[in-house]
Amino acid sequence: MSDAVLCFDAVTFGYRRDHPPILREVNFALHAGRVLAVVGPNGAGKTTLLAIALGWLRPWRGEVWLDGRPIRTYSRDARGRWLAIVPQSEHTPFDYTVLEYVLMGRAPHLPPLGIPGPEDYRIAMRALEQAGIAALTDHAVPTLSGGERQLMLLARALAQQPKVLLLDEPTAHLDLHNKARLIEIVRALRAQGLAVMMTNHEPEVVLAVANDVLLMAAGQPALFGPAGQVFTEAALRRIYQLPIRLVEIDGRRHAIWT
Repeated sequence: MSDAVLCFDAVTFGYRRDHPPILREVNFALHAGRVLAVVGPNGAGKTTLLAIALGWLRPWRGEVWLDGRPIRTYSRDARGRWLAIVPQSEHTPFDYTVLEYVLMGRAPHLPPLGIPGPEDYRIAMRALEQAGIAALTDHAVPTLSGGERQLMLLARALAQQPKVLLLDEPTAHLDLHNKARLIEIVRALRAQGLAVMMTNHEPEVVLAVANDVLLMAAGQPALFGPAGQVFTEAALRRIYQLPIRLVEIDGRRHAIWT
């Protein structure tokens, strides 16, 4: 795992020392040009895992490595140049335009109190085009639909020009068209060499984009490996406690349950 961009080495974490840990001995490696899907039911610790990956939370035990160095040795701005997060949702207290909001992704690349320049605007516009919402550039953020907001958050993360992109349930607020768009975006980013880690509840999305899978369930060891080996009927039945089947329809695998 020494050549991994992001690596969890026996990471254990909890919010209270007098309670069992939420994450226990989690191990995985994320490489450039690959997509890692983090899959598991609510309460398994998926969002907590992302917060630890960002350096926002410190593990009780174990180490998080970023480009071969402990992430705790990076400054906040340095982490921001490596990692970007697309949260499930985010409160916007002011009536920014979409372009103004996406430009916030340039903050880790600017000096203290610096303002965006022409190159920053060019990068932000390219991110909006990648997310498929360039037509919304001058729209006020409060006027956006839930799906448009999610794509705006993605554009802001892309404007950050990270080497590792973290997505927290990125398809949760998207209609079918925008979900397909997001899948194509993730595939394109993977082809460009970006490392992507996403939490997701939708097996079809995981099957469409993931190279590797980390299966999580509360109180059980996480299981990491290539998607074809880890994302199986038996494993999904174990973590979701449902009679799940993986079937192939028109050349694509789908998860169903009865």
